Amino acid sequence: MDKTSDEPPTSAVLLDNCHFSQVVFNNVEKFYVPGGDITCQYTLTQNMVPRGKDWVGIFRVGWKTTREYYTFMWAPLPSDTHSDTNSDAAAQHQIQFKAYYLPKDDEYYQFCYVDQDGVVRGASVPFQFRAETEDDILVVTTQGEVEELELQNKNLHEENKELKASCASLQQQNINLQEELKKTQELQNNVESLRSNIEKLELELNSLRKENKHLKEQDDCRGAELHQLKEQIQNMSSDKDRLASRLRAALEHMDQLQSQVLNYEKEVENLSRVNHDKTEQLESLKEENRRLRNLRDENDALLRRLPWAGEGSSSSGVPQAPEGFLLFGNPYCAAGANLGAGAANVASLRQCPMCNEVFPEDTGTSQYEAHVQSHLLQCPHCSQTFDKSNKQVFDDHLLCHGLE
Repeated sequence: MDKTSDEPPTSAVLLDNCHFSQVVFNNVEKFYVPGGDITCQYTLTQNMVPRGKDWVGIFRVGWKTTREYYTFMWAPLPSDTHSDTNSDAAAQHQIQFKAYYLPKDDEYYQFCYVDQDGVVRGASVPFQFRAETEDDILVVTTQGEVEELELQNKNLHEENKELKASCASLQQQNINLQEELKKTQELQNNVESLRSNIEKLELELNSLRKENKHLKEQDDCRGAELHQLKEQIQNMSSDKDRLASRLRAALEHMDQLQSQVLNYEKEVENLSRVNHDKTEQLESLKEENRRLRNLRDENDALLRRLPWAGEGSSSSGVPQAPEGFLLFGNPYCAAGANLGAGAANVASLRQCPMCNEVFPEDTGTSQYEAHVQSHLLQCPHCSQTFDKSNKQVFDDHLLCHGLE
């Protein structure tokens, strides 16, 4: 995994605060051959609870903080995280590091298990990345073989003592052969040195060839990705232009709508003003109608109190006053007649303010008001009344309530 693709959680925790015994690394080699993938095996102890952001990194020996990793891989969560902890501790886990992301030098490195808090929970023994040599072959013998070798060594030591006597005669020959042997050994050493150098160069050449092949493949992949990114950029540019045109059209449409809204508001304001004037006019007419009706009622009451106001006068033109009244008659008779005439005029003033229809004197008040109400429309929201002949004003008034 490339360490730049997704940075792992790290910290500046020093070595003294780490818990290296909670994760144990198994089967760690002394060295790994460059150019090949390596497998890291480890075991989680009972005290270690794995979490989703734990990771295993390769650190150069001598590191101080977990930020100094060379490369890393996310640690997989065990499939039985909710089972018994003993079974978790015994389970083996492994992670494979690809050869491309491994170090190319021969410095000493080690595996480290780091939890999602950036704390090291385990570290492996150091190892190197270099080719295998004969000096690295480890000979393992058992105790029985050691004892057998000691017995053989003892026998050989005795034989050596016996041969020392015969060796004296051969020493002179050995001296003569020493000089020739030195020359031969020098030649052999030179040949071995050249052979070893050739092997090292071949290993480095093979490693460079593999790395070159991998770089070519990666370069081809990056070329395809670059081409794809260019196409995506072109598509995004066209999408951007299209969205910009749509945005401009939307802004223009919004400006038109705002202009229409302003016009509607002005029209509604004008209609409201007209409606207010009409309402005031209607209220004024209603008040005038009530005043005239009260005046008519007063006149009717006065007429009822003057029952002789409608009787005829005598032939001499002097009113015949009843007994007990003034000799020259009631001075209020003429006034009563005038009031009756005024009442008749008041009755004749009962006229519809909408259609100018005149109602007779015997028309009831409820009938007159019902006629006037038939010309009006009442708002269900604010109880304001409007002339039915101008229904558009009423509809605009209802629209204003809907906008609120």
